[in-house]
Amino acid sequence: MDIELSPADEAFRAEIREFLDGSLTEALRDGARKRTSLWQDMGSAMTWQRILHAKGWAAPDWPEEFGGTDWTLMQRYIFAQECVRAKAPSLIPMSLKMCGPMLIGYGTEEQKAHYLPRILSGEDVWCQGYSEPGSGSDLAALSMAAIGDGDDYMVNGSKIWTSYAQHADMMFALVRTSTEGKRQEGISFLLIDMTSPGITIKPIINLEGVHELNQVFFDDVRVPKKNRVGAENDGWSVAKYLLEFERFSMTSVELRRVLGKIEDLAKQTRTDGAKLSDDPAFARKLAGLQMDAMALEISEQRVLANLGAGKPPGAASSIQNARGSEVQQQADMLGVEVAAYYANPLQPEALELGSNQPPIGPEGAITLMPSYLSNRMKTIAGGSSEIQRNIVAKAVLGL
Repeated sequence: MDIELSPADEAFRAEIREFLDGSLTEALRDGARKRTSLWQDMGSAMTWQRILHAKGWAAPDWPEEFGGTDWTLMQRYIFAQECVRAKAPSLIPMSLKMCGPMLIGYGTEEQKAHYLPRILSGEDVWCQGYSEPGSGSDLAALSMAAIGDGDDYMVNGSKIWTSYAQHADMMFALVRTSTEGKRQEGISFLLIDMTSPGITIKPIINLEGVHELNQVFFDDVRVPKKNRVGAENDGWSVAKYLLEFERFSMTSVELRRVLGKIEDLAKQTRTDGAKLSDDPAFARKLAGLQMDAMALEISEQRVLANLGAGKPPGAASSIQNARGSEVQQQADMLGVEVAAYYANPLQPEALELGSNQPPIGPEGAITLMPSYLSNRMKTIAGGSSEIQRNIVAKAVLGL
């Protein structure tokens, strides 16, 4: 693939840089610097989304008719790279990257007209209701039941590991509407209002000590049947389509952000007068991860080419998910190595946005251990690496 930038692309990059430099406040940059996990803090993410929405840039990957941009594949990639360079906050993906594309592909005209503008503006924040206590990687084993009651479903059961449910206005969820036939054939896809009576959210604190995950309980929750996406008992088709978007992410861009931080810290003189960047063993590790990031970048461009041609990511997203998650964890381990003894102190106050608590050690080091702890889940979240490889074996290799 030819990735040389044309004069038009270079002009586009300059336009993006000018916008980012003029729009990113120090508070937003601070939010990006202090992000320690897959998810940006909600305040920074939604503030930045509203700024992008006002510019018309909140969803570059969406078709223009639904509020997306008319950018080329390369322009979308340039935008993602420049956001990382400028230390912009990331956006919450469940709404823009997952629910939106799913509705564009499978939603009714009424659902698109109602939900897509609210997703773009940030008026509706979404969470994902897939995993259950007895069904994680084996998603088809889910049991949360939705029983028809006139124009509604009565929903009972629970979902677990639900990221940011405490902030969400809506949930897209898989529910069981039939126990006959194959397990996948009895699943439906529902859009659930999180303010509905009968919903209880209980927090799950992660290894980092942060409340990002939840278990959500449903006790006779009434959901209108008009909130079903796709046919009854055909939710598995919708879910597979959405999972392709969940599993594809711009891992290389995030990876380069982390590696850049590691490289900067390695160049700083330590208390013994030496620099870790001068250590050949460390330099080999860093160079290896930089090459992995380059390989991921090339693979992402192949997927983006499909998206640019109006095709879903396909099984290639599973390859990206499995490899990207593992490389991210390797980068986190190198980050702990470069932080050395500064990785040990627990510093939640220094990580609070707007805090004047000085960090112990270099400022760039305070996120490295929390990121390492938070990202231990990356080879499980969104489908474990083993599941991703099974998908590739079946869909790509025909095994």
